[in-house]
Amino acid sequence: MHTPEKIRNVAIVAHIDHGKTTIIDSLLAQSNIFRDNEETEERMMDSNALEKERGITIFAKHTSLIYEDYKINLIDTPGHADFSGEVERVLGMVNSIILLIDAAEGPMPQTRFVLSKGLKMGLNPIVVLNKIDRPHANPDEALNKTFDLFVELGATDEQLDFPYCYASGLAGYAMKTLGDPEENMAPLFDLILEKVPAPTGTAEAPFLMQAASISYNDFVGRQASGRILEGVVKKGDSFTLVNSDGHPTHHKVTKIEGHLGLQKVDLEEAGVGDIVSIAGAPEVMIGDTICTPDHIVHLPPIALGEPTLSIEMMVNSSPFVGQDGKNLTMNKIRDRLLHEKRANISLNIEEVHGREDAIRISGRGELHLAVLIETMRRESYEFSISKPQVIMKEIDGEKCEPYEIAHVEVPETHSGAVIDQLSQRKGEMRSLNTSDEGLTTMEFYIPTRGLMGFRNEFLTMTKGEGVLTSVFDSYAPVKKDIPGRKNGVLIASERGKAKPYAMFALQDRGTLFVEATQDVYEGMIVGKNSRENDLVVNICKEKKLTNVRASGTDENCILIPPEKLTLERAIDFIEDDELLEITPDNIRVRKRVLNESERKRKR
Repeated sequence: MHTPEKIRNVAIVAHIDHGKTTIIDSLLAQSNIFRDNEETEERMMDSNALEKERGITIFAKHTSLIYEDYKINLIDTPGHADFSGEVERVLGMVNSIILLIDAAEGPMPQTRFVLSKGLKMGLNPIVVLNKIDRPHANPDEALNKTFDLFVELGATDEQLDFPYCYASGLAGYAMKTLGDPEENMAPLFDLILEKVPAPTGTAEAPFLMQAASISYNDFVGRQASGRILEGVVKKGDSFTLVNSDGHPTHHKVTKIEGHLGLQKVDLEEAGVGDIVSIAGAPEVMIGDTICTPDHIVHLPPIALGEPTLSIEMMVNSSPFVGQDGKNLTMNKIRDRLLHEKRANISLNIEEVHGREDAIRISGRGELHLAVLIETMRRESYEFSISKPQVIMKEIDGEKCEPYEIAHVEVPETHSGAVIDQLSQRKGEMRSLNTSDEGLTTMEFYIPTRGLMGFRNEFLTMTKGEGVLTSVFDSYAPVKKDIPGRKNGVLIASERGKAKPYAMFALQDRGTLFVEATQDVYEGMIVGKNSRENDLVVNICKEKKLTNVRASGTDENCILIPPEKLTLERAIDFIEDDELLEITPDNIRVRKRVLNESERKRKR
């Protein structure tokens, strides 16, 4: 067990895709915790299958490594704004943050979010200008922009005097100044040891810890993860759990779990400064205090940001129900969601009043909800979901909605169209800058409703060359008349198989979502109309056969490949009167049949 003076607790934070997980790979590889013959892979900390596929970090993860005779606890945090709840929780466990900045892109919206959280908590960041080996890297300009961001966020003089270094996580080297030898990550290791404060507290004091994160294990139940603030804890010790209301309950430590490299390790005891998971209190929640029964303390609760979007998850009632999935009933769906709620605290899961066949899920954004939906469909669940709705609030008697800061990067030729569209969606431009390379960077303050359904349109408008990221900013008065989807849909008129002859005739009417010979049913949306109205079409129509043979050959049916709806694109696409049918093998869109209570509400 290391003494507090020999422990360094640090979180790596950055905007999405600025290289957090890759730089941790290099730090782990050079800390000599792996055997010479041990196989390792890229993005070692992205253990979830969805994380590996999407190339993003979804869940905050903890690792420990030994450098010289110091123990460094590193926490890899998500870079996407929808998973900001993970970032908020872990900052309380560390004594400093490594702020990773892409040397080519500079600070981005999520950089602002995570940095503001860290500065408010009084942490002194270390800035690492990553990807300096990229062709368009400009580390000096990125450093200046980072300093300006610190000033803008109200950093103290001490925080403004931040230490920094340059690195390439992919190539596995860091350097104090540009021009130094490109050898290894030692300059960053040395900076961590020198600039990250050792954890406070003494081993002699009574045991004290706050649950900053929750994990769930089927064998031992909920585990409270956090940094030990005072004292020592041993397996089998009695402890008191003080909840947010100050109510104490008594428990016994059944398991202490720490980390070394990529492995979880069982510990007999852990001391002040260690980041561990403790099992034994099945009802523990984030922010609860864990202390010795003789010295009961109630620490201030950890404030978590509230969800901004909600969807309704319903039993799948389409004619194709049960063809792919195994878990179809509301009871199984509800049990799965309650299991998710045990560990995923940033999701709100509640019953829908007056409805037995639906449950409401609230989260931070479309991607946050999409990750849960994708996980469930891979577990053979089958269900329908409604269009996401923003969660309104009443503030000082006025109805308010969530607003986001949207960061847009597009080639200059497309900037006019993007500005026009975002302005129609009630976006207010905050800044505009065009680089020498002809890349226009813009920032908008826009209602969350204004961004919903825009991302698909944005990709088409910029021919796939634009980048759009956003982060929740605040609640503000509701804006009226935000335009929705401009196009209507093509709706199948009967059940059967999509026929090439009918599809060929429909291609001029819009964009199809289905392939030839794919099964369809009445009410299923098979394409996007090029006009604003919905159109009922017979996609199962076959060419009539006669006994008359004309000279020459029949016209060939050359079909345009259909547009494949991914989960995020489909969530973005649907309107209030449509549903998304999710099965393990298929994503279908269909018109919604309102039940009696919904019809009354609509009237």
